[in-house]
Amino acid sequence: MLESRTEDLTSFVERMGGDKALRIEENLGQGFVRLRVAEAERRQAAHDIRCSEDIVIEMLRNARDAHASNIFVATSRVGTERIVTVLDDGDGMPREMRGRVFDARVTSKLDSVRMDRWGVHGRGMALYSIRENALSAEVVDSVIDGGSALRVVTDTDALPERADQSSWPVMGTDEQGQPCVERGPHNIVRTCCEFALEERGGCEVYVGSPAEVASTARARIRPALPAADLMLVDDLSALPVLDRFHLASDARELVQVAVGCGLELSERTAHRILSGAIKPLTSIAGRLTRARREGTGQPARVTDLSRDRRGLRLADEDAREFQRMLERDFEFIARRYYLTLAAEPRLRVSGNRLSVTFEYEGED
Repeated sequence: MLESRTEDLTSFVERMGGDKALRIEENLGQGFVRLRVAEAERRQAAHDIRCSEDIVIEMLRNARDAHASNIFVATSRVGTERIVTVLDDGDGMPREMRGRVFDARVTSKLDSVRMDRWGVHGRGMALYSIRENALSAEVVDSVIDGGSALRVVTDTDALPERADQSSWPVMGTDEQGQPCVERGPHNIVRTCCEFALEERGGCEVYVGSPAEVASTARARIRPALPAADLMLVDDLSALPVLDRFHLASDARELVQVAVGCGLELSERTAHRILSGAIKPLTSIAGRLTRARREGTGQPARVTDLSRDRRGLRLADEDAREFQRMLERDFEFIARRYYLTLAAEPRLRVSGNRLSVTFEYEGED
């Protein structure tokens, strides 16, 4: 009876379709098998990444281990798709390795692994785990000694994330008197904040929308090449990844640079960046440390969109996210009636009323 229940597993899986047999290295009997290395790796990869926030921390650690001084995290969501693009000024990689870095056990850290608060890093499994859990994962561009741009798209129905992705955490102080994240939703912003504080003094981290990241890279990063050498550059893609934003001469070129680095950017948004309408981000460490110094425990406000303090008070991050949502929804009307937004939607709170104003331009 036992023999009938524990028939040769290889024969069984071959009868059931065949591909299962490719996962098994040895049938040990009694219902036990030894998995092939590739199958064990695949299962471990699925376990390593449980949510969008896990992907973000692995991409941050990857940039840090590539000796990046500046890391930019651009995040957006369209329907159920979460798009995360990470740009850095780290070591970069040769073109022929851009696809292979997502293979299991591929790493540049032959003689070193790093243990941090998130565990061991350097096994060559982080990018592989991301790819196994994402709709797509790619190195959009990379330059040796000139940084990289990685873009990952996930399905939030398959890989969940925190519902509140706009709130910033509240700062506190740990037992050693050092700044730390005290409370707040465990969202992408908090993940970036915890990493930035853990690595303060080593690298600066910025997080925002693709437009905010493009604006910040343009404002904060200055090319290292002398001006005379820059005048001889015909193709910006030959330059370090982050340097390109500052050197874009007009809106169209800025769009080309952004898209070439994995950031979705319209020409109208590029014009707003060039005109100063989209302000550069403050680094996470600078923003949180300033808030702690001012004794609020909250990130300092840049603008006050609530206007009327007797009614609803909108947090800046919530207001900006709401503005971005309204801007996307306006495209439905814009396409049908040939309109173009002249400025971002304006919010005004008055008593128990929240008003939204769209300033637009019609087709000439």
